[in-house]
Amino acid sequence: MSLRINHVSVNALDLKRSTAFYAELLGAEPIATPNFGIPVQWLALGRTQLHLFERDLEPTSHHHFGVTVDDVEPVYRAAERWNAFDDEAFRNRLVELPGDVVQLYVRDPAGNLVEIDHQGVDRLPDDLRARLKGLWDFNPQDDEQMSARLFVPE
Repeated sequence: MSLRINHVSVNALDLKRSTAFYAELLGAEPIATPNFGIPVQWLALGRTQLHLFERDLEPTSHHHFGVTVDDVEPVYRAAERWNAFDDEAFRNRLVELPGDVVQLYVRDPAGNLVEIDHQGVDRLPDDLRARLKGLWDFNPQDDEQMSARLFVPE
């Protein structure tokens, strides 16, 4: 059986603002959306979709979805413009994982946590590398844990 996640759905407090955020941050493109009887916008996001629905709901602290990008710098710069960084959930907005993966944590306008994944610490510009902390700086890792690899498709 071939499996692949086809969409992720997250709450938006202001559908237009959240749509603009994901369009600027990730290049997501609004696409035709059926009428669900509530405000909903589907966005094309690579080979999958992001579904936004407008409801007055509070997000949880750590529930999130991850998106792999080829270059994290433009996403970081967009997050700067939106003042969207999250330094609380995982203790730093930029975290290095075992296997040379960089994670950027941001909050969308509704407060949803989004993880942006990027392969290669050496590809970061100096100012981003200076903000980077290893997961092991916060949590001790044994050899098995250091061998773990996040699936970051190319």
